[in-house]
Amino acid sequence: MSILSAYMLPHPPLIVPEIGKGQERAISHTTEACHEAARRIGDLRPDTIILISPHQTMYSDYFHISPGKGAKGSFSQFRAGNVKMEASYDTAFVQKLCELADRFAFPAGTYGEQNKYLDHGTMVPLYFVNQYFRNYRLVRIGLSGLPLIKHYELGQLIKEASNTLGRRTLLIASGDLSHRLKDDGPYGFQKEGPEYDHRIMDVMERAAFGELLDFPENFCEKAGECGHRSFTVMAGALDETALLPEKLSYEGPFGVGYGICCYRTAGKDPSRNFRFQYEEKQKAALLKQRDKEDSYIRLARKTIETYILNGKILDLPKNIDQEMTAQKAGVFVSIKEDGRLRGCIGTIQAVQDSIAEEIIANAVSASTKDPRFSPIEPWELERLSISVDALGEKEKITSPDQLDPTRYGVIVTKGRKRGLLLPNLEGIDTVEDQIAIAKRKAGIAEEEPVELERFKVIRHEAGILDEE
Repeated sequence: MSILSAYMLPHPPLIVPEIGKGQERAISHTTEACHEAARRIGDLRPDTIILISPHQTMYSDYFHISPGKGAKGSFSQFRAGNVKMEASYDTAFVQKLCELADRFAFPAGTYGEQNKYLDHGTMVPLYFVNQYFRNYRLVRIGLSGLPLIKHYELGQLIKEASNTLGRRTLLIASGDLSHRLKDDGPYGFQKEGPEYDHRIMDVMERAAFGELLDFPENFCEKAGECGHRSFTVMAGALDETALLPEKLSYEGPFGVGYGICCYRTAGKDPSRNFRFQYEEKQKAALLKQRDKEDSYIRLARKTIETYILNGKILDLPKNIDQEMTAQKAGVFVSIKEDGRLRGCIGTIQAVQDSIAEEIIANAVSASTKDPRFSPIEPWELERLSISVDALGEKEKITSPDQLDPTRYGVIVTKGRKRGLLLPNLEGIDTVEDQIAIAKRKAGIAEEEPVELERFKVIRHEAGILDEE
């Protein structure tokens, strides 16, 4: 049986009366809407509730599905330890979902932290549900640092598991919206905060789930959102499904946005195949981009494909441009997938005998040895965009006033610690941010004084040659 319905629900502990102690009245619309959603869930009497929580165990490259027979929790961290709950897991559903993940080599399963305590992203929605219906089993899933499209794919696996088992299933996407709506809010104000909330509520009210995949990662980060990935998993679980969407409420009086929407399923709708549409659009864009790639990027791409597919380092091509073999320079190779950084490794100064050899060495490292990411898999190759930065001469400077993050890269040095940041990076708009990030990369404390150097780069990106 397909999924019966799905719900976008927030999880502010404050709306639990034992925690809010009257303050919950300031978000009464959210409280009333949570009760309404819970009543509807009770009327449906589901066998299984799938709950996606941003506060469940989270890994950068893996989706954690809670193992075992169940879990318990309380709101003791919010000074309401008398409010407790227990949940029994749908072990057969978990097993089937893990089997599907294994079959499709999808990074999800029960490995990792065996946390038997419920997080508040799970407990707050269930606090309301349990007032109207308790005879269900739970499947509890965390998020990951993987691209949004992978979250959508997880939702599709959830849908297939539900269909295969014939469960009466519904899904709760737990998540608040922006945490940066007001100066006096818990995380201050960013203009992206209200922009995000306006945009996400428009998307969710229309159930225009394909647009979830178009939110830039940097925009979401600046907005301080919490639930976008949860909503995207829910969207995947409703792939090719006709929906009757309804917005129940939105408010953000404390500087955090809370939105509630319900989605009742109404049969099939093949036109809502948003993953397919997204991937077709991405393929077209990447093919167009590839046509514009210059010899620097083509060499990096060929190197990556050769190493990932065959485990061999590319021999220096014979027909390569002379400028790449006659000159030396430090080189950075940056790899993105679906708009997100997937690897970046480089050298501050030349290590190899030519720029071409520098590109080959650093392309291998960027695709397999960046400690922030797992090695690139063969299936990812067609989704990659690549840029190559050739570094100019370093120049010592005496003051941050001599920097410009759009024009100069920066090198910070403290003893043997050294960190570099390239110029003109998305989301880095100030000299202060540039220096702070370079320090973090080097393991230098923010307050420590450092020596500064600046440099320009020649950036090769999508066939456009830019001298920064």
